[in-house]
Amino acid sequence: MVALMIGCRHACRCGPWVRIRAVRATVTCTDVHRPFSLGPLAVRADPRRGSVRPMKKLINSVDSVVTDALRGMAAAHPHELDVDLDQHIVYRHQRKEKGKVAIISGGGSGHEPLHGGFVGTGMLDAACAGEIFTSPVPDQMVAATTAVDRGAGVLHIVKNYTGDVMNFEMAAEIVDADSGIQVASVVTNDDVAVEDSLYTAGRRGVGVTVMVEKIAGAAAEEGRPLDEVAGIAARVNAAGRSMGMALTSCTVPANGKPSFDLPADEMEIGIGIHGEPGRHREKVTSAAEVAERLVTPILAELTELEPAGADEGVIAMVNGMGATPLLELYLMYGEIARLLQGAGITVARNLVGNYITSLDMAGCSLTLVRVDAELLRLWDAPVHTPGLRWGV
Repeated sequence: MVALMIGCRHACRCGPWVRIRAVRATVTCTDVHRPFSLGPLAVRADPRRGSVRPMKKLINSVDSVVTDALRGMAAAHPHELDVDLDQHIVYRHQRKEKGKVAIISGGGSGHEPLHGGFVGTGMLDAACAGEIFTSPVPDQMVAATTAVDRGAGVLHIVKNYTGDVMNFEMAAEIVDADSGIQVASVVTNDDVAVEDSLYTAGRRGVGVTVMVEKIAGAAAEEGRPLDEVAGIAARVNAAGRSMGMALTSCTVPANGKPSFDLPADEMEIGIGIHGEPGRHREKVTSAAEVAERLVTPILAELTELEPAGADEGVIAMVNGMGATPLLELYLMYGEIARLLQGAGITVARNLVGNYITSLDMAGCSLTLVRVDAELLRLWDAPVHTPGLRWGV
């Protein structure tokens, strides 16, 4: 362990000099700006801020986290995925047949398996990975859209975050001007916690994005035209509602410290997937009471929705935020299932696990989507991706 004084080149709160301890001789300024070099295991020793624990992550460098992760993904799935490490785009290894609609999505890294883990048969044709919690740039979406088009147009599935929406819109305009490829877009906005957040105008796009990608992906595999695939994606989004909670913050590698402070005896209800503020904080309580905090606001809206066809119940997803063990997620699902049964809601299908995460945040989210027979059939259709797989 070494201790040294370094000057920070950024106009940040840490002042002109900070004392930093680090493992090996590589250190980093761990304030909110990007670090200027220095290594995965660093900790501020600032008397004005108190003690901060070291950041412990399985990384090589804060500057190469996304590239290194994509390289590992390519190595793990060589027969399923083609990964462009220069542009940070994940493609299906085997392209769709000509004449079928292609689907792309994307967003900041740190939410794995979303989105790259859902590239494959029955879901996405490509996913664009931004830096951690940062939107991909238009050039990525332009390249992906152009590469996956099979002559029937391309659907963009976009989570409702300002950077994502703006960059996907710019990409669609560029594609239209340069190649004339027909592009349709669906923006997901299912989070009932808040109407506006740090990165959104309107509701945040969260867990329903997984359902939209799966169900729209199945419709595209059937050979439906672009307007129908986009219409089905919009139906799923409109029929879905989500709510999340956090027991801890998460640590972005480039920052080196928790993104926000959450006392050990408190939890935050309505948290966003980037650590955006939720509805309120309260003392940590039982899983049964946490389940009630998630279910009640969702059902308040979901029960007012009418599915397009005969009501077949809901698809329920209990999603881990990254650091919650499966033991606790199943426990939460049991409490949620009990509440839904008591409310007269039939759970037609379910998912329990990590599907849209927030790095190493402890907590969970609940997504419910009301479905009719058509949406349920498309949900059940074969899918073969690193993150979801059945029927094949």
